Amino acid sequence: DIIPQPLLDQYLSMTDPARAQTVDTEIAKHCAYSLPGVALTLGRQNWHCLKDTYETLASDVQWKVRRTLAFSIHELAVILGDQLTAADLVPIFNGFLKDLDEVRIGVLKHLYDFLKLLHADKRREYLYQLQEFVVTDNSRNWRFRYELAEQLILILELYNPNDVYDYLRHIALTLCSDKVSEVRWISFKLVVAILQKFYTNNANALGLNFINELIVRFRHCSKWVGRQAFAFICQVGMFYLCVSIYLGT
Repeated sequence: DIIPQPLLDQYLSMTDPARAQTVDTEIAKHCAYSLPGVALTLGRQNWHCLKDTYETLASDVQWKVRRTLAFSIHELAVILGDQLTAADLVPIFNGFLKDLDEVRIGVLKHLYDFLKLLHADKRREYLYQLQEFVVTDNSRNWRFRYELAEQLILILELYNPNDVYDYLRHIALTLCSDKVSEVRWISFKLVVAILQKFYTNNANALGLNFINELIVRFRHCSKWVGRQAFAFICQVGMFYLCVSIYLGT
């Protein structure tokens, strides 16, 4: 009763390969682009009407179709709620994580928005996979690593200090040594955000260990670029204040 059945049938038929040959070669991409709006109109109680179509689009041979879905999967998760997201979207999300960089960037740009909608136990499973974002199909794609650092700054709030220290700390240190200055600069902000995370959660021991690691790795680095990195970290966001608090000076 929400929309006329013939109209819904017409929309669902957009995934038919024959339509791409006779109507528009990019009709599947248009279908993928409109899907969150159709899902919002139908409501989560009618998701079963779209589920098969969504899965068909998610496995489309055209990466542009999959890319379109990757950029909007976080919006669809809000519409469907946590239960349907865990059951029907998480498997597709996991597939996008292993896709081409052109598709992976879609989930990466809204990684925080998607992860915050998951239950804590399911969200924690992705700690092991975040490291994979550092590696790209094309090493020159530095904007991919820049986006990762930006997302990690937001993602810090979703995990406890121990998880941040065990998993996200390593990624931050890797990005701080990136060949591209723009990536290094945003990574310095990530490092300071991690220290702030430790401080606000009274994880002083973790904070001290991290500071000592920064001193050894950058302050005493034999290369000038490493020592410069330490100077920039100190410049960003009251780093000296964090050091004085942790060291009690």
